[in-house]
Amino acid sequence: MKDYTSLRQTLHQVIFESDTRAGRTFDIVLFVVICGSVVAIMLESVAGIRERYGDLLHAVEWAFTITFTVEYVLRLACVGRPRDYALSFYGIVDLLAVLPTYVSVLVPGAQFLLVVRLLRLLRIFRVLKLLTYVAEAAVLRRALSASRRKIGIFLLTVLILVVILGSMMYFVEGGRNGFDSIPRSVYWAIVTLTTVGYGDISPQTATGQVLASIVMIVGYGIIAVPTGIVTTELARVGRPVSGQTCRQCSAEGHDTDARHCKYCGAAL
Repeated sequence: MKDYTSLRQTLHQVIFESDTRAGRTFDIVLFVVICGSVVAIMLESVAGIRERYGDLLHAVEWAFTITFTVEYVLRLACVGRPRDYALSFYGIVDLLAVLPTYVSVLVPGAQFLLVVRLLRLLRIFRVLKLLTYVAEAAVLRRALSASRRKIGIFLLTVLILVVILGSMMYFVEGGRNGFDSIPRSVYWAIVTLTTVGYGDISPQTATGQVLASIVMIVGYGIIAVPTGIVTTELARVGRPVSGQTCRQCSAEGHDTDARHCKYCGAAL
């Protein structure tokens, strides 16, 4: 039992921590493998390369997938609370890094979704000791979390607004000018309000153009609202965080003076 506990601690230091030489080496090798697998996926999407080297690329992809599967299982095995890790951001990303290949057996083409593996490169901030960026990311995450209700109300207001504007444009323009239904008119309102402006449909009457001009002007003001909400929350939060990882739940983002994990209570 003691040997098993020691093995788990060693695996945790190598796989999750980057303070040791073995941990840094593991992460750097992992980054290289991730980049190699994404390059292989991108090459496989090119018809000419796929016709010539398709079998080789397919075999390479399975080799990468098996490697990542073994790594994912080891990550689950060396943390005290595997479920917490599996449901964490990195845990979900690690799982998504292997699932598409297995799904592609039933759904051909699903393997191209494996480009999600690039998200695993976010761990490079910890490996390269860029703790300032980790801290800033934690601050931004907390600010977005604190803003979610305000942003939710804002999005609901925008949704109501585009439905009203789309309905008005449907009444003004009608099907003869491309606004042949309220849903299509709502689509136009969304495209115009967000200042995207695809131009696939546009008002032809003077009244419709006046209404469109109002929508465009309102759109500039609306774009600034979520920015102001998040900026306000950013001013309220902002404490430096440590790059230490909890051995039990693998959580990060602890305060620099923390002695216990703020998520599960385990000693750091």
